[in-house]
Amino acid sequence: MAGAGTSRVWHPNTQADEWGRFPEIVRGDGMYLVERGGRRLLDGVASMWCNVWGHSRPELVRAMHEQAKAVPHSPLFNLTHGPAEELAGRLVGMAPGMHRAFFSDDGSTAMEAAVKMAIQYWANGAEGGDGARRKKIACLEGGYHGDTFGAMSVGYVPEFFSRFRGSLFRAIRFPSPGGAGDGSAMEEEAAQRCLGAMEEGLAGDDAVAALVMESGAQAAGGVRIYPPGFQRRAARLCRESGALLVLDEVATGLGRLGSMAEYAAQGGPRPDIVAYGKMLTGGCLPMAATLANKRVHGAFGGRFADRNHLFHGHTYTGNPMAAAAACENLRLYGSEGLLGRVRRSSAILGGLLEGARWPGGAEVRHKGLLAGVELDAPGGGASLNRILFEEGRRRGVYLRALGSIVMLVPPLAIGEADLRRLVDGASGAARAAAAALSGKGAGARGGGPSRGGPRRRRA
Repeated sequence: MAGAGTSRVWHPNTQADEWGRFPEIVRGDGMYLVERGGRRLLDGVASMWCNVWGHSRPELVRAMHEQAKAVPHSPLFNLTHGPAEELAGRLVGMAPGMHRAFFSDDGSTAMEAAVKMAIQYWANGAEGGDGARRKKIACLEGGYHGDTFGAMSVGYVPEFFSRFRGSLFRAIRFPSPGGAGDGSAMEEEAAQRCLGAMEEGLAGDDAVAALVMESGAQAAGGVRIYPPGFQRRAARLCRESGALLVLDEVATGLGRLGSMAEYAAQGGPRPDIVAYGKMLTGGCLPMAATLANKRVHGAFGGRFADRNHLFHGHTYTGNPMAAAAACENLRLYGSEGLLGRVRRSSAILGGLLEGARWPGGAEVRHKGLLAGVELDAPGGGASLNRILFEEGRRRGVYLRALGSIVMLVPPLAIGEADLRRLVDGASGAARAAAAALSGKGAGARGGGPSRGGPRRRRA
């Protein structure tokens, strides 16, 4: 284990003084991360939601190795290369209605590019209108689009970003419709409130450049599943008002909810801009993509003197090694029939979540291979994340919490036996963590009987 006193690493989203020492990972083995000393941890969060096949998949390693021997990095400024061209074609072919792909480094940067595209689309004088008017961005409360300043502005989660609120640009926020996605009367009522506010806000303000929202579900904001038909109706409101529709599929696309392009499964008008990341390279290298339709891309043409080109770029845009890994990853999706496996695994996961013993008052939300268990546990001196991690580690499972929510986001290719181990380990760790936070101490560390079942579930 690496000691906090000697390490110079600043760990993300971590109160370092709470931890002291961090387990050191020395290799990956399929669905498992292996610590120095040999302890094996089932990767219950897909290494921050990006792993697809498990660790060290030979085909992906080989693709990166071969590309590294040819050229590890070549920019896309005035140049191009084969892996980027192939990947752009694959992504545009996968995402109905899309025309061009812009590459960046991660989900935050993909969404920064998306927001800039939407604003500059109108500033370039698109559709012959007064582009200077359409500068506002609308979004959903509880949405999450990354940790950079533009992404925080349109995906404001108070628990994460309240310290930066005064430095963010203003956005129009509509109520969130998400819950367990079970189509209940309560959820339909919430959806109607959101859609009513959206209709009034979009129709009554011709300065809105775009509506930005996650596709299918709000992931980091709490695994809030959209009720049936909500996204389709929201897309139609954008079309009626003239605002662009920008969808974030960084966490929900590429099979996580069961579809490559989640918006296609949701139905309704297609987006103008959509972002992908997380699982794009199978969990090997940083890479993300922002796709735009022909309407949007067409507004960036003209003579150089028009200054209409996209004013955005990254040093590692379209990195050849990452692009080669992504191309191989997407080939494997087809050859391995991955989407069918995800859908079967989703049904298994739903049954396991239903039958697990969660702490009393817990609410379970689930779609595809994305699940969140919200605990009804009081706060205390220690964080749920810290306690849950240690309790999960004792059970051989790597777990993380977001606020009061235990996240289960496994690699997409996970098998049934490992799914069972994941849910067993997570439910036991959740019971122990809830007991510790409620002051009942370590007596429940072995995972005694539940105080009651979960409030809601979605399979």
